[in-house]
Amino acid sequence: MAGLLAGAQSEAAMEFRLTSAAFVNNQAIPSAHSCQGDDTSPGLRWQGEPRGTRSLALVLRDPDAPAGEFVHWVLYDLPAAVTELPSGHYTSGRFPLGGYEGQNDFGDLGYGGPCPPPGRPHHYVFTLYALSAPSLGLAAGASRDEVMAAMQGKVLAQTELVGLYGRSGQ
Repeated sequence: MAGLLAGAQSEAAMEFRLTSAAFVNNQAIPSAHSCQGDDTSPGLRWQGEPRGTRSLALVLRDPDAPAGEFVHWVLYDLPAAVTELPSGHYTSGRFPLGGYEGQNDFGDLGYGGPCPPPGRPHHYVFTLYALSAPSLGLAAGASRDEVMAAMQGKVLAQTELVGLYGRSGQ
């Protein structure tokens, strides 16, 4: 992810924060937001985006997946005026609040909740990017790698929220 920031982070960018009413940073994600529940995204809220933010992008990934990092959600070209995402089923190319949803590693558009194999809990990293461009110029369904490449040099700040989720059983 090095090289994504457009310039030095200002004091305002350092206050950029992502939170959820569903879980606290580095704590368990409720099962309702997983493949064992309703598979709805948790509600997210942010504040402190830096001046000059023209759009936002969000990536949810599991760095603990057995085959390597697994992408659960890609959202981009979200209007800068949006400051929260309500919990919901988001599975289409066009996001209801504006912007587009990309393809996750399940092969679907939109949000795919935590679904690790039984065992130790995995970390689910929600990364929100404040961007200097109003659009990345990508159509709906872009991959995380395409979004990351399009963001190069446009990231004003980023913030993360980490949730844990594990499954017991066979």
